[in-house]
Amino acid sequence: MAATKKRPAIEIDSSCGCAFQAPQGRGPGRGMQNGPGGLQAFADVQSGIKITGLKVFGVSLTPNSDRPYVFVKLETNQGLIGWGEGTLEGKAGAVIACVNDFKDFLIGADPMQVEHIWQSMYIHSFYRSGPVMGCAISGIDQALWDIRGKALNMPVYKLLGGPYDSRGVRGYYHVDGANRDQLVEIRQTAREQGITCVKSGIPGYYEWIERRPKIDRAIRQIQLYREALGPDIDIAVDFHAKTSPSVASIIVKEVEPLNLLFIEEPCPPENVQAMAKIARRSTTPIATGERLITSYGCRELIEMGVIDILQTDINHVGGVTGLWKVAATADVSGISMAPHACEGPIGGLAAIHVDAAMPNFVVQEICGQVKPGPTDKIWEEWLGFPAMRMVDGRFPLAEKPGLGFELSEASLAKYPFGGTRPMARVFHDDGSVAEW
Repeated sequence: MAATKKRPAIEIDSSCGCAFQAPQGRGPGRGMQNGPGGLQAFADVQSGIKITGLKVFGVSLTPNSDRPYVFVKLETNQGLIGWGEGTLEGKAGAVIACVNDFKDFLIGADPMQVEHIWQSMYIHSFYRSGPVMGCAISGIDQALWDIRGKALNMPVYKLLGGPYDSRGVRGYYHVDGANRDQLVEIRQTAREQGITCVKSGIPGYYEWIERRPKIDRAIRQIQLYREALGPDIDIAVDFHAKTSPSVASIIVKEVEPLNLLFIEEPCPPENVQAMAKIARRSTTPIATGERLITSYGCRELIEMGVIDILQTDINHVGGVTGLWKVAATADVSGISMAPHACEGPIGGLAAIHVDAAMPNFVVQEICGQVKPGPTDKIWEEWLGFPAMRMVDGRFPLAEKPGLGFELSEASLAKYPFGGTRPMARVFHDDGSVAEW
């Protein structure tokens, strides 16, 4: 008589009444890990580097900032330090708490096993990643890649197979609120600096069905950008999801002759069918994605072929690992990448590394101006070089290993965390909530 195969033990989680099978050979409950999981299976390939410390910093450049930077620092037993960023506008405190929640996934782990740690944080959290958890994972993942590059004495973009273009990474600055004279001045400065692309927005806020005078105002503003900046500068226009499909469709049709680089977020990105409706009505490239989390959050847009350009943010989408996966998925579907970056310098610098290895890369955003401002000076004070400033229209590639910079805790202490502050809250004349 054949032996009866012993079935795995079944346990009941009293917190939710859920049944699960305990892993064979370990006994009931022993598959539940409080620390980094799966270490025994990788014993033969461990690097010898272990994460020994996790720190997270909230950094407010001004006390009332709605986007305090969230910086993550990982320490190791071999003295290697990794930095990352998980800034989330309006929710800094929540991200800081979430980063600390991941401590058990990190202390004692081998930082070289980036994908294993990423998968564990994402899957073992059970509830799929939203923006808070996505940003926490992003900050940790960037720090892991920073350590990985330093351990192998290579810049991260070389670990990813780059550079795709040895001249650096093409970028653009913002030209918010500029009038004709200012735009003409920007055009001259751009030519002197080799800048080939800028981005601006549309004025005002829009009802679902809007009156023609307000629509005409937006059209005239976009026309002014082209007239004042001339034909040699690529122009992107951010609608910031302020418009409905009906309003956006009118505007994008009217501005087709201007040959814009792209129109961004003509409606909220979660409304894929609405985005598709707008795209069918225009030959101007449509871009979106800064609010999307992980490659899974981009799947429907990619599969439906709704957009031309994805703009996922390395601080939100899941770090270097997340942005790299989105870019690869988009590439096989003929979709280009123009990553968003409107937070701190660590995420911006990390994005450049991924950009440099993307075959489908177009341009990198940074929410800076053509002329350096106070924030640029602070970043240079921290990092020792003008972070996120272009040379001849491109962000230079790092030569140092990892993400290419060093940062001290002491330099951040001058800008203590001022607490979470809400983002802008705007309303229509009747008091209803408006997209901004």
